[in-house]
Amino acid sequence: MPHRTFMSFIWPSALAMLLFIALPIVSVAVQSLYVAHEQVFVEVENCGPFGCTTVQKIDPQATAALREAQPLGQFNGFGTYLNRNHLASAEISQAWDNRADLGEFISKVLNLPFYKALSFTLTYTFVVTPFVIILGFFVALAVNRLPSFFKGPTIFVSLLPMIVTPLIGSLILFWMIDADGVIGGTLQLIFDNPDLSLKASPTLTWVTLIVYGVWHSAPFSFIVFYAGLQTVPQDTLESAMVDGANRWEQVRYVIVPHLLPLVVFISLMQLMDNFRVFEPIISFSAEASATSLSWIIYNDLRGTDGNILFGSAAATSLLTIIGVCILLTPVLIRTWRTHGARA
Repeated sequence: MPHRTFMSFIWPSALAMLLFIALPIVSVAVQSLYVAHEQVFVEVENCGPFGCTTVQKIDPQATAALREAQPLGQFNGFGTYLNRNHLASAEISQAWDNRADLGEFISKVLNLPFYKALSFTLTYTFVVTPFVIILGFFVALAVNRLPSFFKGPTIFVSLLPMIVTPLIGSLILFWMIDADGVIGGTLQLIFDNPDLSLKASPTLTWVTLIVYGVWHSAPFSFIVFYAGLQTVPQDTLESAMVDGANRWEQVRYVIVPHLLPLVVFISLMQLMDNFRVFEPIISFSAEASATSLSWIIYNDLRGTDGNILFGSAAATSLLTIIGVCILLTPVLIRTWRTHGARA
């Protein structure tokens, strides 16, 4: 394609990416260097029958004027990134100096807000992603072998978890695992324990969130793999059968190599989506047992006592973007090398 023709096609997309992706990221990066102004206090003398006392009182006019003059807030540099709610450099250094053993040090680090959220985010990402790929692939293989009469209804049913809004889907599972729900009540009967609750244990909460993540995302990989199976060369499969390859060998040596680009595509999409896990935590009310980086951003923007932490939310957003880039780097490098070798 001539360069001029290529630029004619690409410039609307490039302009949209600049306006709606690049510039907002730059804005967030700038905001992360600032913190909200402290409230302005003034000394006021209160006099009564028993004398006068001097007290400090918030001056709303002066505070409003200061915030209007400097809407970004007070410059803090990288202080927000290094405070206790983020990378916690001072707390980690102190924990390392006072450690009894490595296990105690790791335990203290994982109790810090950012690293607690990061540990769940990474666990969720690296468990859900491979399960989604493997489950979606085998479901696609199974559906592809069904008679044509059953394929349509089976595909429709298989896509329902993806069609359901994540918030609604997680709420449904949340009600099912409740003590009065189908799953929760059944488990109480099986183990003969009326106090058994999947919500009481942090480990079971993590397992429940991961199960939901696999259930919700597997249909995406299924439909992509199913579409890819329709493009597998039948001549190659028939040649493999003539050479004596069984069903497993056909899958391993013909189908999997053919679908490998789709595996890379699904991995990229799932790594990005799973690293931004948020809705299940809110729906399951799992903040006490599991938090994510996206939940920290939500919590900062929700604020307390009307104090919205824009700088803190911006810093967490930048760290999340950096985390996504780090996760995608190996896959992108592999893809680049593969296409470079083909070229």
